Amino acid sequence: MTGGTVESRVRNVELPMLRAYRLWFEHTRKCDGCKGKPKAQDGCETGRELWGTYRLTRIGRPS
Repeated sequence: MTGGTVESRVRNVELPMLRAYRLWFEHTRKCDGCKGKPKAQDGCETGRELWGTYRLTRIGRPS
């Protein structure tokens, strides 16, 4: 063996549904209007829009 390192050439691609959920989740952690709300619909307007985008991508519709 040569002892060299192996580089991965695989490109990390995030699924649209997971990306939409991540964006909503990160927003809710920082937004005072969304923190501690039991439902996404109870958050701020931006949070509701991000959640709506997630719901549409989850069922396969473009946002």
